[in-house]
Amino acid sequence: QGQLVESGGGLVQAGGSLRLSCAASGRTFSSYTMGWFRQAPGKEREWAASIRWSSAYTYYADSVKGRFTISRDNAKNTVYLQMNSLKPEDTAVYYCAARNPRSIATISLSNEYDYWGQGTQVTVSS
Repeated sequence: QGQLVESGGGLVQAGGSLRLSCAASGRTFSSYTMGWFRQAPGKEREWAASIRWSSAYTYYADSVKGRFTISRDNAKNTVYLQMNSLKPEDTAVYYCAARNPRSIATISLSNEYDYWGQGTQVTVSS
């Protein structure tokens, strides 16, 4: 059974940067599309970014496009989310997830992701 563990969250001032990491264990996720989701207090979980297994294709929500960069290192079984120009509205718990390889649904749908991490808190102060 696979496990995902996020790290790298913390408190940062608006305009600052953070790099989140998601380490996978228990199985190889190199063939999985990986994604980052986030959930702010009192709000539903929302999709932020995803990356195909080969890293050839990346996808971003409009709210983070141009500021966040998703990447992966399959040799290390790790996915990253580089977050720049952070805003207070980026404050949320960030979750890493692995998408069912057989899924053909819209990449931003959370119920298409089979494995989830426990989340890491990101707080952006104004």
